[in-house]
Amino acid sequence: MTAHDLTRADWRTSTRSSGNGNCVEVATADGQVAVRDSKDRSGPVLAFDASAWRTFLHGVGEVRRS
Repeated sequence: MTAHDLTRADWRTSTRSSGNGNCVEVATADGQVAVRDSKDRSGPVLAFDASAWRTFLHGVGEVRRS
């Protein structure tokens, strides 16, 4: 696994977040999509390549339509 430099990452929270702190933040870095827990910003980060991220978003969309 390769560590990504996220020091300059522009983390963003979903516009659908309710503002209660129970959400994830997303940033792009080194051609990857990084995801972290908004309550633990110094904690672990998951990184996905663009194709895997698109597949995930598509799957979430399918679940929401069910």
